[in-house]
Amino acid sequence: MGRKAKPMRNSPDLRRKLARTALALPLLALGACNMAPHYQRPTAPVASQWPQGAAYAPAEAGAAGMEWRQMIADKRLAQVVEMALSNSRSIREQMASVAQARATWHVDRSAQLPTIAATGTGSVTRGVTNQGLNSDSYSLTGGMSSFEIDLFGRVRNQSKAAFETYLSTQSGLRSARLTLVEETAAAYVTLASDRDLLKVAQDTVTSGERSLTLTRSLFNSGLASGSDVESAITVVEAAKSDVASYTTAVAQDRNALDLLVGKQVSDDLLPASLAELDPAIANVPAGLSSTVLLQRPDVVEAEHQLVSANASVGAARAAFFPTISLTSSIGVASTALSNLFTGGALNWNATPSASMPLIGGTTRGNLEYAKAQKDYYVAAYELAVQTAFRDVANALARRGTINAQREAQARYVSAARKAWLLAEDQFKAGIGTYQTALTAQRTYYTAQQTQISTLSSDLSNRVTLYAAIGADNSL
Repeated sequence: MGRKAKPMRNSPDLRRKLARTALALPLLALGACNMAPHYQRPTAPVASQWPQGAAYAPAEAGAAGMEWRQMIADKRLAQVVEMALSNSRSIREQMASVAQARATWHVDRSAQLPTIAATGTGSVTRGVTNQGLNSDSYSLTGGMSSFEIDLFGRVRNQSKAAFETYLSTQSGLRSARLTLVEETAAAYVTLASDRDLLKVAQDTVTSGERSLTLTRSLFNSGLASGSDVESAITVVEAAKSDVASYTTAVAQDRNALDLLVGKQVSDDLLPASLAELDPAIANVPAGLSSTVLLQRPDVVEAEHQLVSANASVGAARAAFFPTISLTSSIGVASTALSNLFTGGALNWNATPSASMPLIGGTTRGNLEYAKAQKDYYVAAYELAVQTAFRDVANALARRGTINAQREAQARYVSAARKAWLLAEDQFKAGIGTYQTALTAQRTYYTAQQTQISTLSSDLSNRVTLYAAIGADNSL
């Protein structure tokens, strides 16, 4: 119920009462209960160390992860990544999400403090005559409007939930930047790979046309059959078809890169070949322990979402208890402006109120929803950790075997090239068949394509492992 005091003249009692009220509010806040469950990080449902076996290289001790500027030594690629981080619209979207979450937290946090407002009014009435129709009134009031005394932590937990959501969007921004670095570097590698494949196809067209010219000459001389000529044509036309296909792929790769970067990438920043990128993209160390995954931005984001859900449970529990609010004001009023701040002009009032749900309402349903949401985010957090572990394990499995594959493929390409040259020389000398030379040429062409694919897989996997570990603190 409200209470209104009569105007007092320099009342010491009023000052003492106001002082006690001012002191009581922070004491009530300090003694408030917190209805949120005690938060404990879920145990990571993965092995404590990376897997071992035939597919994996021996584990090496040391810090895991690497900043992208250390991983990428190629100056052109580094510049392209910098452009992407500066211009990408996806990053701008994520930054806007962070700003929205921060503003929401500021709104929720403001509910923990009272809102103080001041108003001033003045009224002057004059009649036509001087017979009692004149009146003056002035007032100046400052007050606190319906401030909830948060005894059970409802407002505090709502603010904490908003704050954790804000932190999750910050981690989401780091995750988006990490992914952008990975995707940009991977797109750059893909472009270099398709340009290499295009060159191999063009070289095969050139060599195939030379063989076709020779075969036609031999056919006109009666030293080759018509089937030899047609077989030579198949090599040329198949390679021309690949040229058209890889030309399209290169154009599409450039479009994909431009989209990631947020602007057109100039020709002088494009990759020359995979061979140039090979020494310029480092192998990122993975260390021994899988606990590094707890630093990965998407895992951190999932945990902030879980903590937010935990706080929401506290807010939902607090809704079962009374809500206590306080409205108060203090001011001065006078019929003369000159006496507005003199004795007798002071007045104040305070109106506490309390409410508590008894029957019906959404309180129980809200609590059930908050608990279910917490269970959801526990599962989401554990899945994020498991997914991160799988990503690193897959990348390590590829790293453990890629060098052996590259070495074997290099020997295969070398042998295929020698076999093709020997078969072609034997055919020209008339001691070998054209079909043998044709088969050797096709084998060499396929071997070159596979070698490019293997090198591309190696470079892409280095970038994938960088992102999978997610320990780049520069982002």
